[in-house]
Amino acid sequence: MLNVQPEFARIHCTTHSKPNPLKAPNFCMLLRKHLIGARLSSIVTYDLERVMEFQFETYDELADRVIKKLIVQVMASGSNIILTKQNNTIIDSIKRVDTSEVQLLPSLVYHLPDNQKQSFLHIDSYREFQNIIGNTDEPIDKLISDNFIGLSRALIQSLNQSSIELYNKLKEITNNLSNISLIPYNNDYTISICNSKEPMQVNFYLDDYYYIKETNHLFKQKRSTLLAQISSQLKKYSKRLENINSKLDECKNMDTYRIYGELITSNLYKFNSKGNMDSIVVENYYDNQNELTIPLDKKYSLSKNAERYFKKYNKLKNTLKIVGLQKKETEIELEYIQSVLFSIESATDIAELTDIETELNESNIFGSKLNKHINKKKTSDTQSKPLEFNIDGFTILVGKNNKQNDMLTLRIASRNDLWFHTQNIQGCHVILKIENKSIPDNIILECAKLAKQYSKAKDSKNVAVDYCLVKNIKKPSGSKPGMVIYTNYKTIII
Repeated sequence: MLNVQPEFARIHCTTHSKPNPLKAPNFCMLLRKHLIGARLSSIVTYDLERVMEFQFETYDELADRVIKKLIVQVMASGSNIILTKQNNTIIDSIKRVDTSEVQLLPSLVYHLPDNQKQSFLHIDSYREFQNIIGNTDEPIDKLISDNFIGLSRALIQSLNQSSIELYNKLKEITNNLSNISLIPYNNDYTISICNSKEPMQVNFYLDDYYYIKETNHLFKQKRSTLLAQISSQLKKYSKRLENINSKLDECKNMDTYRIYGELITSNLYKFNSKGNMDSIVVENYYDNQNELTIPLDKKYSLSKNAERYFKKYNKLKNTLKIVGLQKKETEIELEYIQSVLFSIESATDIAELTDIETELNESNIFGSKLNKHINKKKTSDTQSKPLEFNIDGFTILVGKNNKQNDMLTLRIASRNDLWFHTQNIQGCHVILKIENKSIPDNIILECAKLAKQYSKAKDSKNVAVDYCLVKNIKKPSGSKPGMVIYTNYKTIII
């Protein structure tokens, strides 16, 4: 593992595999060109500097033996991987650098990072050590870190010893680098000089530590991105529904406009047809001949005012048909977005978030793909798995997102298995595998509890959970992932 991200920069052997990108990065292609078939002949470090050089023996196009070097700098923002020839001429680097202080560009000669600090490995006595750090009032950890290569303040602070003891301990550590092991200490680890029974213990400690740290970072990053995107869609569709409801409120008055038009038309003979009136008072034959004041636009004649009211009525009538359909579609979209939001908030690992991302790409709710590099064949191999519980010999499966819910209910479950879901609340599909067994009430209760636990109502009281046979579940044509309808069900209150 060679990692040069500033916050995760490190070198170690690893047991954690990572998925290959669909398209190899340019630097990866360069390494394939130069190093495939090469033999790693040596690994070189320089004092305690955070630079490691991997030397490879290979052959050029003329079949002549040549040396290539892969140099790795682990220096926070200065971390880099550089491929060079034997004479240190740079072939290329994973991050090209061109500043007044550092230049890492093809055809230039690579030089070790300039470091004015002393090498602790070359110190022969405590007096020499003391002369270098000097006698100042600054903290000892800062003095040592500022003056010596590769000794961090954190290391010095963890040793927590006097100057002479620190010198002796650091000498012991640097003289026995191959025998360092780790021992637990106050919920952390401290280094120990001994022949460890576990080879490469420090290496694999770093491997696990950074794997967890990096995985958590990627999970939070991906989750945050998806939450921002889906929240934006939720806001957009909520605003759309608000506008639709506003238009529907206008439509409530459409019959009033029709009545106005009819009453004006039937009373034209009573009034000056040329208009110039703000309103007229007529008898409303729709309301027991009670008087009704009809507002008018004085710029228009009476007949024109009637025509305008009829036109407004017909427009609202047509709007009611269209907007009514739009409202139904928007409510379906909102319900789906809410279910996706619940899945994101409930996700516990990257595989689940990738499932959700794939689902959103397939649903096309964003109009374009969230991540154009998602490959259906690849994601099908790395899909997250539903939760599985075994209670008193019964297998219970719980979907963690809409794709899993569809897979569980429509593909994995048998017709006579039982299906559970919270009533009118976003949640996971729960499947109880029957397998020709009689089902005791306590198992049905446990399944209903799981349906509540893995729903948006997990912290609520008296939650209704519906359950029925899987054969009574139907998925309407064209419906969103995770959306089903069901009949012949019973309800249990949890």
